[in-house]
Amino acid sequence: MPKRINVKGPIVSSDISWIYDLFDIEHTSPQGVARQIEEANGDSLEVIINSGGGEVYAASEIYTELKSYAGSVETRIVGLAASAASVIAMAGDRVLIAPTGEVMIHNASMFYGGDHRDMSKASEMLQNTDKTIANAYRLKSGMDEKELLDLMGDETWLTPQDALEKGLVDEIMFENEIKLTASSGVSNLIPQEVIDGIRQGKLNKVPGKPEQTLDKETVKNMFTEFKKEILNELKENNNDQNEPTPAATTQPKRKGFIF
Repeated sequence: MPKRINVKGPIVSSDISWIYDLFDIEHTSPQGVARQIEEANGDSLEVIINSGGGEVYAASEIYTELKSYAGSVETRIVGLAASAASVIAMAGDRVLIAPTGEVMIHNASMFYGGDHRDMSKASEMLQNTDKTIANAYRLKSGMDEKELLDLMGDETWLTPQDALEKGLVDEIMFENEIKLTASSGVSNLIPQEVIDGIRQGKLNKVPGKPEQTLDKETVKNMFTEFKKEILNELKENNNDQNEPTPAATTQPKRKGFIF
């Protein structure tokens, strides 16, 4: 069973994590993640992400810890992966996103003071930081740096489909699940009015056995054989198919810089 690590709330540096603990505020710090990674002891990791972001260098440290891990890492964006949290999401060997999730990427920002020389230096620092952040997206997707920097400059919000198209995620969760349904031509299916009657308590007697009430267990027993018939029919239908089922295609894993 994979070791689950939550990346939720603001991403903060380890030296101020205790302050968030004092106020019982959910947060994520490099030290906390590193401790959980060590406890995993090589087992697979499942990183659950729902965070609006936070400190760039704290996120970079967490990203590096996850990328350096010897075991497999799967990151799952279950809500929002914004700003610094989107960088952490890129650390997964596989990156999944919920159909209701979002990814947001933007430029780094900071509070700074000083004269024009200080401000010019601050601008240079921020531009360099933007490029290092873009590295995480580029390593995952293979997108061009300029395109990524343009998206970051526009503060881009990505739907699951957008993120998948750009290669920032590998899969949208639940999309490949298939539900089997019995054919509408099967005559033994329970009529909807009977189902409604059972739910509403209107049908409280077993046909032919007026002394026996129609409770849940009785209904389950009555339809045990019917369930077997349906499963056998589905099995026979599957065996009758002559054409092979195509294997699901997977996107090749990208390693290193792709230009």
